[in-house]
Amino acid sequence: MTELNRKVAAATRWSLINTIVRRVGTFASGVVLARLFFGPTEWGLYAVGLLVLAMLLSLNEMGVSLALVRWEGDIKRFAPTVLTLSTASSTAFYVLLYVTAPTVARLLGSPDATMMLRLLCLSVIIDGIACVPLAKLNRDFEQFWRTIVDILNFVVNTAVTIVLAAMHVGALAFAWGSLAGNIVALVGFSLAAPGMLKFGWDRQLAGKLYRFGLPLAAASLLTLGIVNLDSVVVGSILGPAALGLYAMAFNMSSWPVRMVSETARRVSFAGFSRLADSPDAFAAGFTRALSLVVAASVPMCVLLGVLAYPVIRFVYGDQWGGAAVALQWLVVLGFVRVTVELAYDGIAARRRETLMLMQGWWLFALIPILIWFAHVWGIDGVAAGQALVAGVLVAPVFLFVLHRMGIRTGGVLRACLMPALGGIAMGLAAWGVHRAIGNGFVGLALAGVAGTVVYLPFVWPLVRSLRTRPQQPTEPAPASDPLILTAAGPEVKVP
Repeated sequence: MTELNRKVAAATRWSLINTIVRRVGTFASGVVLARLFFGPTEWGLYAVGLLVLAMLLSLNEMGVSLALVRWEGDIKRFAPTVLTLSTASSTAFYVLLYVTAPTVARLLGSPDATMMLRLLCLSVIIDGIACVPLAKLNRDFEQFWRTIVDILNFVVNTAVTIVLAAMHVGALAFAWGSLAGNIVALVGFSLAAPGMLKFGWDRQLAGKLYRFGLPLAAASLLTLGIVNLDSVVVGSILGPAALGLYAMAFNMSSWPVRMVSETARRVSFAGFSRLADSPDAFAAGFTRALSLVVAASVPMCVLLGVLAYPVIRFVYGDQWGGAAVALQWLVVLGFVRVTVELAYDGIAARRRETLMLMQGWWLFALIPILIWFAHVWGIDGVAAGQALVAGVLVAPVFLFVLHRMGIRTGGVLRACLMPALGGIAMGLAAWGVHRAIGNGFVGLALAGVAGTVVYLPFVWPLVRSLRTRPQQPTEPAPASDPLILTAAGPEVKVP
């Protein structure tokens, strides 16, 4: 395990650097765009495009690219068949979207988004090609090269978007920026993993790939339905301006998910899969990973929830203040997502078929509640419905399945106990300091510092105990790892 541990540790460090650099850059560019160029309506049109794009990305390569990470043997033997399958299916999905774009945009309450859909979703084909060299980098824990390519993607994406926004292109600036950045990423991934872009066909191997990938693709589609159903409801019932406000709140609430989960999920599938056949090591690794993930996500969730309104006004301006209440509900969802996604990834490594039933239940429970709450309470009701379903109806199901896999509920609760107590103390401290000092940078900064100082004693013993144990490659594994299509704006709503 020593060599594997070394690779996982190095890959995790580069993955963390990648996440921090891109998220900080995305945040900064989003502030510029939201304050100087775009309002809720433009953001809403872009959110419609991202919604459809995310759905297509969940299916475009039918889950077969994960075989490049999971399967043993010579990767170059089956990579050509994977490339042929993923490219063909991605192209077919894009053609279908191109034809139906006017109808899709109208159903989502934004008929003006037709051109946005057709342009932005060209990235589906790019992703279908890039997934092969990208999977090779993930398989070999080559996160250094992925970090370089992702940063180049971000730089080009941001530059093109801001220049076009300044030229008053409107919401299409987002689409052109994403497309330019992902073309650069495709070239970069192909150079970082040479020899992987060769087409070929093996009929028998194709059947095995589909049998492996389709359960994961179906579960991934259900996951996307869960994550994006709220956008469908808001857009179709309340319109693009309300969707822009809701998308801003959702993206801010996803900061913990992006910063914590994304760091692990770039490197975890290859490492986590190696423990799938050892139940005891798998259970120990999951509990340990859960402790770290929860401890890292609680501070962001608490501060965003307690200081939602002043943070939104300070960062993005007064026109976005209507997203504050929705943000407070959605940070609850964000925390549940961090923990449930870890459970999802653990189950994916050993019982892929179970995920479809669990995700289907989540989606089934969401539909009537979100529609009802949207009609009665608007975007705030949709956000509250998301948190309610995730916390009350879904999390207990995941706990039950984990228990059946040998991961005891008591161990899960103990892993969350000290971070939860620390989060309560942190919230009280941050709220008290902010009330005493007031709004503005100084008030927010001191509230954050005070909350962090109060929180650290609760989790520091946990961190020390984990650091003294032998390192195990037990971070969570993603159901899919598509090409990251981050626009030069607030973090986009893709899983």
